[in-house]
Amino acid sequence: MSNEKIQAELEKYEASVEKAIARFPEREHLPEKRLYTPLDIKDTDYADELSFPGVYPYTRGVQPTMYRGRFWTMRMYAGFSTAEESNKRYRMLIENGATGLSCAFDLPTQIGYDSTDPISEGEVGKVGVAIDSLADMETLFDQIDLGKVSTSMTINAPASVLLAMYIAVAEKQGVPADQLRGTIQNDILKEYAARGTYIFPPRPSMRLITNIFEYCSKNVPKWNTISISGYHIREAGSTAAQEIAFTIADGIAYCEAAIKAGLKIDDFAGRLSFFWNAHNNVLEEVAKFRASRRIWAKVMKERFHAQSDKSMKLRFHTQTAGSMLTAQQPNNNIVRVALQTAAAVMGGTQSLHTNSRDEALALPTQESVTIALRTQQIVAYESGLADVIDPLAGSYYVEAMTNKIEAEAWDYIKKIDDLGGAVAAIEKGYIQKEIQDSAYKWQMDVESGARTIVGVNKFQMEEEPPKGLLKVDEAVGERQKAKVEAMKAKRDNEAVKAALADLKKACQDENENLMPHILAAVKTYATLGEICNVMREVFGEYEAHVSL
Repeated sequence: MSNEKIQAELEKYEASVEKAIARFPEREHLPEKRLYTPLDIKDTDYADELSFPGVYPYTRGVQPTMYRGRFWTMRMYAGFSTAEESNKRYRMLIENGATGLSCAFDLPTQIGYDSTDPISEGEVGKVGVAIDSLADMETLFDQIDLGKVSTSMTINAPASVLLAMYIAVAEKQGVPADQLRGTIQNDILKEYAARGTYIFPPRPSMRLITNIFEYCSKNVPKWNTISISGYHIREAGSTAAQEIAFTIADGIAYCEAAIKAGLKIDDFAGRLSFFWNAHNNVLEEVAKFRASRRIWAKVMKERFHAQSDKSMKLRFHTQTAGSMLTAQQPNNNIVRVALQTAAAVMGGTQSLHTNSRDEALALPTQESVTIALRTQQIVAYESGLADVIDPLAGSYYVEAMTNKIEAEAWDYIKKIDDLGGAVAAIEKGYIQKEIQDSAYKWQMDVESGARTIVGVNKFQMEEEPPKGLLKVDEAVGERQKAKVEAMKAKRDNEAVKAALADLKKACQDENENLMPHILAAVKTYATLGEICNVMREVFGEYEAHVSL
């Protein structure tokens, strides 16, 4: 059918349905067109490249076989209370079919404080596991072979310290560093923009990140040295296009910093990975994932002149949207997570965490975590969604939405470039304000009823208070403090002092890679807080930019 005939038929269709559409005014606020046709995708710049996965610009997936070769890694995010309790949860997940671990750390760990620090009071073990020293990391992975498991760690400002602890545990297990597989989030720019668990100012933070790139390229080559995270940007309220635009802009900044530090793009780009949110709008999310691959491929090829195909492939982990979980009617969250899982799978994720139904209320129970894991397994083995590669390719709507999100993201990337790059855009408050404006609009839509959230602003019901929620024992903090003090009494404190003095001297030399010095300090059982305090003393601490 010619374009002219399609246009004529479309006009006839629109005229014929106007009266019927008028009967449903509550659906008219939706921004998308009602109907998509071949006219909506005829001008795509990538028409010739849509046919095959594993081919630049990787719209249809980064591997030729995708899930026909192997499923995504079912990487369940977990961590709470003490290292002993989290270790039990990890071993339960592995026994129930999880194929990768993802570590959640408590807030003191995330911002580089020991459990014994007064600032940690009331937060030890609450939103993740408390890790104060190598002794805790040894316990966390007790009876778990680090040579056989892939581990992701959601840690940013102190990422170098936690990675050093992981390497040291593996060494004690007899696993060489060059065999370790996993990821550290290590994405500090999104902390300044959206999440807030930063420690140091941008310049020394970027130094730590590029030090990790360099160290791992030589010593831990299978490790993903950064997971550039859009997840938290979306959780803070961004749109789908903003999520990938701001995250890829951060990725550009990391690449530029690494090149400035003397690395070549193909030496490290293949170990970069991304972390996306799977939100509620299934088809929009599929389009977002597809667009993100296309943008990154073009950035690598055209801006950084990467030669390796691996450098151009955007590999990503996905987590279902925590911000979309509701405290009201929490069992509804099982359905939300199943739909978000379907979006991630149809969008071609490399690994996936599924949230639990009760996480709007508390840390998840073992039963809830099992349901969340089973959701992935049912999608993998029973739904048929993983039977073919990029199953929605060729959909007029999905292809048009992919192009639309891509175009919006490029506009943001250009604006950020004009402001001087991601660091400058964050310093000027631009990215923060864009996220805040989008979050405000979303909330106003919910409160006005323009956007329906089932069980929240529509279809409400009287509910009994939920029972059986997981609660972290308030005594955990005191027990963890006692463990830290006992460990300090047993260690060689002179060796600790010497290692920390060596680290301080290395921090003062901008040309020195800090990873070997951090690893040496970790092996003496210097605590996370002691190591981070040395860096605080030299680097200072970041104060948030306020945009008015």
